Amino acid sequence: MSSAAPRTTGQDHLWSVDEHLEDILATVRPLEPIELQLLDAQGCVLVDDVTVPVSLPPFDNSSMDGYAVRVADVAGASEEFPAVLEVVGDVAAGQAEPLQVGPGQAARIMTGAPLPPGAETVVPVEWTDGGLGEGPVTGMRARALAPEGAEGHVHVYRPAEARAHVRAKGSDVKAGDRALEAGTVLGPPQIALLAAIGRGTVRVRPRPRVVVMSTGSELVQPDEALRSGQIYDSNSFALTAAARDAGAIAYRVGAVADDAEILRSTIEDQLVRADLMVTTGGVSVGAYDVVKEALQSVGDEDEAGSGIDFRKLAMQPGKPQGFGSIGPDHTPLLALPGNPVSSYVSFELFVRPAICTLMGLEDVHRPRTRATLAADKALTSPKGRRQFLRGTYADGTVTPVGGAGSHLVAALAHADSLIVVPEDTESVEPGAEVEVVLLG
Repeated sequence: MSSAAPRTTGQDHLWSVDEHLEDILATVRPLEPIELQLLDAQGCVLVDDVTVPVSLPPFDNSSMDGYAVRVADVAGASEEFPAVLEVVGDVAAGQAEPLQVGPGQAARIMTGAPLPPGAETVVPVEWTDGGLGEGPVTGMRARALAPEGAEGHVHVYRPAEARAHVRAKGSDVKAGDRALEAGTVLGPPQIALLAAIGRGTVRVRPRPRVVVMSTGSELVQPDEALRSGQIYDSNSFALTAAARDAGAIAYRVGAVADDAEILRSTIEDQLVRADLMVTTGGVSVGAYDVVKEALQSVGDEDEAGSGIDFRKLAMQPGKPQGFGSIGPDHTPLLALPGNPVSSYVSFELFVRPAICTLMGLEDVHRPRTRATLAADKALTSPKGRRQFLRGTYADGTVTPVGGAGSHLVAALAHADSLIVVPEDTESVEPGAEVEVVLLG
């Protein structure tokens, strides 16, 4: 996090969505890299290119259970006239010193085992009698169950081309190749590759720790009884889940009462485990909007360069917003409005990009597309406001879900996209092309 204070403007200045986001992204900085064990690095962003130190596979090996043979020894083999080869032993995966296969010989070989010297190809066991002398078999007998063990003779009923059923050394990746690029998010396949090339640790930017708290004396935790005038706290759950979905390690504090001193103390206590703090509620102009009071008082006593700037944005929902830094480490804080839809839309537009920036991702935005509006009537939007409506997107068409109200949680639960209505547009007719933010 940069120690520079966010830019300030007059109280009457109406910020655009782009200005507010630009201010956030210009202030938030990627977290410092650390070295982590592979499983601890899951979900993190790779800092450096990773070069392959050893080829994969590191040696020619069999892709089948069968027999390693010379091509000339099985040429022309058929069920009527099988090739009969001397079995000189077993070659198992992990065997340090494979057998030598000479003319007229074969070695039983297991999947993943190195191709032994002298062998040129692998005959699947199903093309043989398995050394039992009873015609084609369906699988490899365990060594202890074979009458002759690994010795004796095997009948081969089909020819094989050179290097058939052989995985060539370096056919996956070669030594010196670039295995993964810097900026890659490490998921299970990437971690598998790192382990396969012998990397036990990797240098990454850690997943940011995000603390989420909602404010309001009317908020009650789920499973508790509601009294008159109370509602359940959904924001802290929604935004904690959203932060985790974005790749963060998120901590839910829950609802804090409308008391500036309690809120201030709670925020200060949480700073020790926060790379980013997110609050919801208390940023409007009401008499009990204590977030402003609490955060401004913290900013007044912090080091120079800290402080929260409360703003009005030209957007709907989510007009009231706050952003700045707080505490001795200048931890970034985003103060979001309290209405459920307002807070969630604000998260998608502002908090998610901040989390992605902390992670070190280059592309910090949700994907966007153009779609045809499918609606029963025209959509209306306030002049001078960029409106974000919930929608469902499929096959190039987007359909509004619910109304424009910022309290409609049920509609939000069924939406997978946001329909964007620009500031200079007051009406969008059905069939018109609109911009769509894809949420998942």
